[in-house]
Amino acid sequence: MKISVILPTLNAEKYLPELIGSLQGQTLSPHEIIVVDSQSDDGTALLAKRLGAKLIMIERADFDHGGTRNLAAKKASGDVIVFMTQDALPQHERFLEEIVAPFQDTRVAAVCGRQVARTDSNVLEQMTRDINYPELYIHKTLADLDRFGIKLFFFTNVCSALRRETFLQIGGFPSPIILNEDMMIAAKCITNGFAVVYNPRASVIHSHDYSLKKQFRRNFDIGVSMRMNEWVFRYARAEKEGGRLIKEQLGRLYKQGKWTWIPRWFAEAGAKYLGYRLGVSYKRIPMSLRKKFSMHPDFWLHYDQSQIVREPVIFKPEAQSVSHR
Repeated sequence: MKISVILPTLNAEKYLPELIGSLQGQTLSPHEIIVVDSQSDDGTALLAKRLGAKLIMIERADFDHGGTRNLAAKKASGDVIVFMTQDALPQHERFLEEIVAPFQDTRVAAVCGRQVARTDSNVLEQMTRDINYPELYIHKTLADLDRFGIKLFFFTNVCSALRRETFLQIGGFPSPIILNEDMMIAAKCITNGFAVVYNPRASVIHSHDYSLKKQFRRNFDIGVSMRMNEWVFRYARAEKEGGRLIKEQLGRLYKQGKWTWIPRWFAEAGAKYLGYRLGVSYKRIPMSLRKKFSMHPDFWLHYDQSQIVREPVIFKPEAQSVSHR
């Protein structure tokens, strides 16, 4: 099974030596590593080529979370496409072996791995990673909707793998898309009758310590993405899952006696909720404010509502007869 690893980059010079070195030292070697660089200001492009990666250059303003990855996937030659982000690092040398292992089941179209917070990340960030990325192997199909709700479509492109043939068959990631392209590709796989797997043994080290402003802006983009792909709401609402997460965080802070973090928890919960609610209402917000609220203001430079496709949910006749375990 040939693996093509795709890395979108922007000013990734400080990450690439360790990341590419780790990928090249895996027990299952990648067939190719493709770096898609958005005109970095540092030496990312030259370094990527020197380290043996294939390089694709795009204009920074043309970057799109879905479209850019689709571009690289079409140029890939592997049987499986592994998507990662520049600031994620495999936790061990079996990462690639583990991320493709579930494909032994021919019904599995996509796999994502576990994110482990960096040791220097703050308490809330570590809790979020622990809650969202448990040490439990999970196999999901549409038959599990009642059990998981919107979490059925939970997926991460920080460390993911998809069968290239299936990926292209279902049209790849939605594009244009401001964020959540990973959730949407999982939803497309599942609603087309395939299975999606979370394999915690395919683990990477990755976390962010976002400021309140960045928490607001990120969740604004999540809200925008959900509104632009509102067909997902036919299955479940995202607000319920968000509420569950913040309640579980609060419960853990209380039980662990970390009282000093509770004010920060309230502030983050408020910033996330406000950002998300404004995002799902983005059509009522002037373009100037959308750019200020967003983590990806360049997205709005090319914004055209007519290009936003309300993805149809199409069940393949042959997929409906698949027996799910």
